[in-house]
Amino acid sequence: MANASRQAAWEFWGTELKRRREDAGLTQEALGHAVFVSGGYIGQFEQAIRKPQLDVATRIDEVLQTDGFFERTWRKLIDDQRYPDYFAATAELERLAVTICDFEPMIVPGLLQTPAYARALMIAGNPLAADDFIEELHGARLDRTAILKDSKRPVYWTVLHEAALRVPVGGPAVMAEQLEQVAQAARERRILLQVLPFAVGAYPVMGKSLRLMEFKDAPPTSYTEGAYSGELLDDPATVKRTQHAYDLYRAAGLPLEASLDLIESAAEDYKRCANST
Repeated sequence: MANASRQAAWEFWGTELKRRREDAGLTQEALGHAVFVSGGYIGQFEQAIRKPQLDVATRIDEVLQTDGFFERTWRKLIDDQRYPDYFAATAELERLAVTICDFEPMIVPGLLQTPAYARALMIAGNPLAADDFIEELHGARLDRTAILKDSKRPVYWTVLHEAALRVPVGGPAVMAEQLEQVAQAARERRILLQVLPFAVGAYPVMGKSLRLMEFKDAPPTSYTEGAYSGELLDDPATVKRTQHAYDLYRAAGLPLEASLDLIESAAEDYKRCANST
């Protein structure tokens, strides 16, 4: 994980620790005594100056009755290699978000990908990789999609550039299935969806994916990604700028029905192509 992204994730860990400690009516000294460390050490965790050992994270869960939250998050930050270093913290934070807004310039966002579409992307990015490596990446991507199937799923808004509809990832049959699934999720009102058409021309932060995440009891974050790199942003001024950029995407995007018409039309084109081969 890039240093800035890792630090932001630990700062979130510390913010959650402070909030839940205060909700439990405990001082830093009281919590420290209960988990066999000093109160000053708890303060360093909360400020993300020091990182706890696993046994301390586990004891914190027991004392604060947080159902394994701090242990699970610790394991993600320390041990999880299923995601690239630059994305691992974002993958964990998306599970805690109450609102997620995605913009993708070229592909369908990971949370909406079908198994076949996700596999095609994995193989394209790792053409010489062994099957078990591809399966590990593939499984991690599909695990993330469960977030939108949960009854407590976040509000999810995605803006797709029209290019994402036109690049035939995995071939016509895979694309037809993928676009039909995206359209169905929108028709069933499980997601909010817009397409940014080619006709818009230039748009903010061109060529970069952008994600905004909001949380119930923590400040919002933004995430942007380039080639083999990503940055998790939590500086309030920077997050505000990314929110403004996303507002511009939404303003320039097609309305819901027009977006669905375009997606379903593209899916039909792919189906005809698949059936003719």
